[in-house]
Amino acid sequence: MPGGGASPDVRANDDGVQHSGVQWKDAVYHAVHGLRVRVYRPASSPPLAGSSKLPVLVYFHGGGYCIGSFAEPYFHSFCLRAAEELPAVVLSVQYRLAPEHRLPAAIHDGADFLSWLRGQAELGAGADPWLAESADFARTFVSGVSAGANLAHHVTVQVVSGQLTVSPVCVVGYVLLSAFFGSAERTAVEMDPPADVSLTVEMSDQFWHMSLPVGASRDHPVANPFGPESPSLASVDLPPALVVAPGSDVLRDHVHGYAASLKKLGKAVEVAEFEGEQHGFSVLRPFGEAADELLRVLRRFVYTATER
Repeated sequence: MPGGGASPDVRANDDGVQHSGVQWKDAVYHAVHGLRVRVYRPASSPPLAGSSKLPVLVYFHGGGYCIGSFAEPYFHSFCLRAAEELPAVVLSVQYRLAPEHRLPAAIHDGADFLSWLRGQAELGAGADPWLAESADFARTFVSGVSAGANLAHHVTVQVVSGQLTVSPVCVVGYVLLSAFFGSAERTAVEMDPPADVSLTVEMSDQFWHMSLPVGASRDHPVANPFGPESPSLASVDLPPALVVAPGSDVLRDHVHGYAASLKKLGKAVEVAEFEGEQHGFSVLRPFGEAADELLRVLRRFVYTATER
């Protein structure tokens, strides 16, 4: 997703920045790879739902696994809004990009980040001060937009299937915004795409060509989690999912197919339809009416899930 104009940030102190009631700062979570996380929290966070701490929203940016950055204004603006309006502690995660680092490198980075988060939770009062003061690790959600949504699916599966141990962090839900999925077989929307899309079929194909292992097709398990090459998720105890489906998206059929496959397996899934919206609308227009509604839906999902 392309970049944009910077939002007007106001320096708050030596440790972070404050903007519109939200503090943010960067921290290194993987020194060897030089990977960072941007930590957002409301400048003042009143207790909600009987807790003095806030749910944690892990967020992976988009860009087809090939472009994009957690620091881009598009993603930064969305995270500012989410931190303030949910409210939540939002953790926007940097990961390595293809073609220099082909998949599954980005998924390994997502898993490494959750391991880092587990380490922070284990430290208790000795954790990063913002996390120690504000984060309720027992109410953690994994989310992302576009390729970040794809990444969110895969690391969530790793956690709940026992491949990745994150306790005392508890992933209680996951959120896929304009998810980036694919398949070798074309869908109806891909064969007859809407006009004026933000992501074309050709762009999607090129991103998969550049990011998947050399020689892999779009039925690779990363691209097509319910495809012929993918392991069954029937026995995986997935947490509730919120799947956001823009109407004017060439990947719409893939998104709906993903949600339908979850429902067929008896998993808890909520589909939020946004008719007329393009792929990645939540970050392309982070202050638009659709983004306003998305944040209301996300807030309800987060605070309903934490009451279960």
